[in-house]
Amino acid sequence: MSRKPDYKDISGCAICGMMSETGALFSGEAIIRSISAMHERSNGLGGGFAAYGIYPEHKDHYALHVMYESEEAKRTASSFIARRLNIHHEETIPTHPIEVIRARPILHRYFVSVKPGELERNYDLSEDDIVVEVVMGINAGIGDAFVFSSGKNMGVFKGVGFPEDIGQFFRLEEYQGYIWTAHGRYPTNTTGWWGGAHPFGLLDWSVVHNGEISSYGINRRYLANFKYHCTLQTDTEVITYIFDLLIRKHGLPMEFACMAMAPPFWAQIERMPEEQREIAKAVRIVYGGALLNGPFSVLVGHSGGMIGLNDRIKLRPMVAARKDDMLFVASEEAAVREICAAPDRLWHAEGGVPIVGELKEGISAGSATPAKDALSVKVTEVS
Repeated sequence: MSRKPDYKDISGCAICGMMSETGALFSGEAIIRSISAMHERSNGLGGGFAAYGIYPEHKDHYALHVMYESEEAKRTASSFIARRLNIHHEETIPTHPIEVIRARPILHRYFVSVKPGELERNYDLSEDDIVVEVVMGINAGIGDAFVFSSGKNMGVFKGVGFPEDIGQFFRLEEYQGYIWTAHGRYPTNTTGWWGGAHPFGLLDWSVVHNGEISSYGINRRYLANFKYHCTLQTDTEVITYIFDLLIRKHGLPMEFACMAMAPPFWAQIERMPEEQREIAKAVRIVYGGALLNGPFSVLVGHSGGMIGLNDRIKLRPMVAARKDDMLFVASEEAAVREICAAPDRLWHAEGGVPIVGELKEGISAGSATPAKDALSVKVTEVS
């Protein structure tokens, strides 16, 4: 899990995601098949997945997925976690032996809650804030340890390898989720290591990204003002933290947060109706540090849905489709048709205009099943 690898291989990137807006659960088999259809976009240096609804037995606990390079780092981080969080259960993350995946870190997960005393001592912080502080404390302060997932009833699974190999390695066909996202390859301008693979996660946010964030330095300094520490050597990390800052911390509606990251050009803003123009101006001025410059397509998962977003001039591909209650988003149409041969609607994303999937009002994860034939894999009915 070295943070200073000495190799680099330029290639493309692949992203894809799928969700049931009625909260139905289906196995990771489908997302593995979908990302495998874009194998040529990957280079074997990275693959990963995010899944939502996979820990119903621990749905009220934060699931911390942690990578370690040594047993000493594990002991140190475990003690650090236990100071502020109750550990209800911990275990090695189950894996399959895969011939092509040889060098690997120690992979461990903890199901935790915030100790009541922490909330009393930190009256101005929420439980989410305290968990973020623990994550940042480990990632920035404990060598050879890295928290790569920290949300409730969800998890990130990633590493060095082609995504289909990583999916098999983590036994994702054994998990059931209502949202799955996936990524193939590695960040464009950085070398590969286990922690640098996509998705990037914080709380229930997860991000997969195709492209390059040339504003990374500005975004990183902006986030540092709010105590977000970027330690993972890749531009994609800032996207995850910006979503958390703008939506969870600042309470912006999703459409305004997306506008801050992929805003209209000033010339376009000047041609808008007055009320819309004033909102767009305010977002650009107040959240200038959150603007993402450069070519990108991103897919963001969270407990309530999935968002696809392109840069304003659409320099990276993104296609979306719907079938009954299912939403699909991918870099290529082939990845959609691999798991949904006959969608009701298929379209290409517009630059700067988010594609939004949301759990239907009053629906909780696992409460329904998609319409027959919406997805060409088995879907689980949950009462």
